[in-house]
Amino acid sequence: MSDQYARYALRNDRTPAGDLRREEFEAEVSSQWFTPHIDRKLLKSLMKRTDRTALANYGLWIALMVASGVGGYLTWGSWWAVPFFVVYGVLYSTSDHRAHELSHGTPFKTRWLNEALYHLNAFMGLHEAYYWRWSHTRHHTHTIIVGKDPEIAVPRPANRLHVLMDFLMLHAGPIQIMNICRNATGHLVPAAEHFIPVSERAKVVISSRVYVLIFVAVIAACLYTHSILPAMYIVLPRFYGAFFAQLFNITQHAGLAEDVQDHRLNTRTFVSNPVFQWLYCNMNYHIEHHNFPMVPYHRLPELHEAIKSQCPPVYPSVWAAWREVLPALRRQSRDVSYQVNRPISASPT
Repeated sequence: MSDQYARYALRNDRTPAGDLRREEFEAEVSSQWFTPHIDRKLLKSLMKRTDRTALANYGLWIALMVASGVGGYLTWGSWWAVPFFVVYGVLYSTSDHRAHELSHGTPFKTRWLNEALYHLNAFMGLHEAYYWRWSHTRHHTHTIIVGKDPEIAVPRPANRLHVLMDFLMLHAGPIQIMNICRNATGHLVPAAEHFIPVSERAKVVISSRVYVLIFVAVIAACLYTHSILPAMYIVLPRFYGAFFAQLFNITQHAGLAEDVQDHRLNTRTFVSNPVFQWLYCNMNYHIEHHNFPMVPYHRLPELHEAIKSQCPPVYPSVWAAWREVLPALRRQSRDVSYQVNRPISASPT
């Protein structure tokens, strides 16, 4: 078990952090989560990372952000700026998905590229990078296990107003900023004590202080220029472009089973058009991602084909997923025991 723990810690670019963390890990990996059967050689092939594919993907994303940002600047003060900033905001909001994938260290073969882009995207998504890496590790270990998963997007009873507000990040956004500010004081939010090792907490504090300095600099730039334009490029796009990220994020787990050790029951996979899947970093293949999180985003369609016979029927679109989510959240707002039950195939022998 100690070797397995070391590989787990190394995989997340971290080192073991004390006996308590080791005990927690041993309990976590011994849990009997269902894992789809897949040929070991195929899985090993799917887990291979490459800089070329990721550079093309992230290079296009950065180029489109620069182009839309320049267009917004040149047309600022006219209605022509609106479509440019809508595009910029949507692209900016996908930093949430990109930071997620980069936190696993899978897009790039070169480690420093993963790390550099992870910290950039984490800031853009208003997720302090060190805190969120540990939070997300816990999410994968205890997916939708109440009291253990810190990233349950729609806790029961479901608050549909909060879901609606977060199409502009009006609920989660202020909370994330306040948490960053609190962590910057050196007194971490209480949840951090449950999943961030003591040896990592100083990094959270320092990184949070850098974030706060950037927030202050953006405010100062706005005051100095007597314009909101600086904030239209930094921080605010996470709010006005949030509708796109929220459209996909809520489909991941909302309305599905809690406290089960089978990602087929608490996670959704849907298919969509190539543009949406590119923007979403293929996270529409979410059952596949949760079962095999070390498979890079660009190989998830292949992974889907390999295990789909063992999984529930795929949703044909994001809209089909929402047609299930909305009634489920309505029921869960008054009946906390309600959940969507997904049909699954028998496990292969």
